[in-house]
Order: sequence, then C-alpha cells, then structure tokens
Amino acid sequence: MEAEKRKVDFEKKDNEIIYSKSIKAGKRIYYLDVKKSRNEDLFLAITESKKKVNGFEQDAQVTYEKHKIFLYKEDFNKFMEGLEDVIGFIKREQGEVLPRPAEAQQPDETEAAEEQATEVKKGFFDKFKF
Repeated sequence: MEAEKRKVDFEKKDNEIIYSKSIKAGKRIYYLDVKKSRNEDLFLAITESKKKVNGFEQDAQVTYEKHKIFLYKEDFNKFMEGLEDVIGFIKREQGEVLPRPAEAQQPDETEAAEEQATEVKKGFFDKFKF
C-alpha cells in the first residue's frame, strides 16, 4: 500500500507543469508546457487543442481533439533549425503570413459563452421580427 502511494505521488510530480504558455489561433489553442522528467531534466510538451461541436443548439456536444508532441532538450537545436527552415520556405513561396481576419474581431471565450447562453434563453421565434 505504501509503495503504491509513493508511485502515485511520484507520477503527480512527473506530470507537474513548471511553466506554461498558451497561444490562441483561430479554432485551435496551442499549449507550450515545460515539465520535469523523472531524471529531473526539463522538456517541452506541445499540445494542440481543437474545439469540435457536434449537433445543433441544445443538442450540441462540445469535445476537444488533442494532439501532443514531447520535445527534449537534446533535440531543441535540430527542431528549431527544421522549424525555421520550413517557415522560411513557406514565407519565400507565399510571402509573409497575414493574421487571420477573424482573430482581431473574435470575442474571447467568456464573451462567446455569455452570448451563447443568452441566445439559448431566447425562444426560436424571438429571433424574428413580426
């Protein structure tokens, strides 16, 4: 029993986020989390989270599709070189990246949730003027 408790405590420590940064980009959010490995080395966990809505209005179910990449410090330089190379290629081929038009006008998540809650309270016919 005691060994099992130690294992759980160790796993909690292993999953602890030391530093985190989130990047909102359209329908996706990228999380850059610095974590500590079992041998006390720091590594980067990159998570892409994409919101998926299935169904309509009150029957809608929201899920999040997540993909993770773990990047260890011995690979940082090669990863950065590769990333800079492919981004440079895209910029040379298609020019500088322009911000998404919806980004500047997109309300934050709390505003969107409030708007959605308000809309649900309205009846179907309340949307139309007679």
